[in-house]
Amino acid sequence: MHSFMSIAGALALLLTAAGASAQVVEQKGLTLDAARRVIAAAVVEARRNEVGGAIAVVDAGGHVVALERLDGTFAASSDISIGKARTAALFRRPTSFFEDVINRGRTAMAALPSLPDFTPLQGGVPIVAEGQVIGAVGISGAASAKQDEEIAVLAAAAVEPSMAGAPSASGAMTTTYLDHDMVAAAFAKGQPLLEVPGYKVHASRREAPGVAEVHLWETDVIYVLDGEAVFVTGGTVIEPQASEPGQVRGPAIEGGTEHHLAKGDVIVVPNNEPHWFKEVTAPFLYFVVKPIAPKGNVS
Repeated sequence: MHSFMSIAGALALLLTAAGASAQVVEQKGLTLDAARRVIAAAVVEARRNEVGGAIAVVDAGGHVVALERLDGTFAASSDISIGKARTAALFRRPTSFFEDVINRGRTAMAALPSLPDFTPLQGGVPIVAEGQVIGAVGISGAASAKQDEEIAVLAAAAVEPSMAGAPSASGAMTTTYLDHDMVAAAFAKGQPLLEVPGYKVHASRREAPGVAEVHLWETDVIYVLDGEAVFVTGGTVIEPQASEPGQVRGPAIEGGTEHHLAKGDVIVVPNNEPHWFKEVTAPFLYFVVKPIAPKGNVS
């Protein structure tokens, strides 16, 4: 009995010491609610482009969290979308990477015996929060492989800001006063005046054209103070990439409607609407108020 107690005590000491030196890594997870938001964003984009598609969302281990197939989409698209999502999650990179590698001649990669669901086709994109891959989305059945990829990028960016560590709305708001010197200084540099949960106010300045953008939650209410610009809304973002939660950017827009903006003009760009400052006469100064849609509202 004494010997047993001695051994038990020694084990306890060893476990305590090991616990003291152990490093614990906090792994974020993909919730069902977040998966549904990803699907909602994909559905909005698919309907905007008048296409079908199957949308699969998996967790970091490649396990299916949610799946939806739009009416009129071919039956096999569900399995293909799952394969794309699993491939993106397990390899932690977009499936377009593997399609490019195979197209460049490394055809052996197309059949990995240890990964029966390996799907090296465009349309699988990791979902990232705080630098961690927490899952992936796979799209199959849109009008083209390129469009599968574009919808997947937008959908992956639709994870709630709170899952990426953004502050939650809390506490009472108070009146904010910014005098003319502070406002002038902000416009001289082109920077935010105020950013709080629920809305943002920016003093924006452009010296050159910008990139195409899609804000999944933010509406842009733009009032032009000075200068002129050719501003494109609608259309499709070329080579879209999720730059941060709720934000998608690309080099330009294909299609869309051009607007000539000048001093005194107001234009309102709803959330989910692609937009792009195609041309500007420097300096182009504009005041932007950005109401933020309630979490998960991606319509």
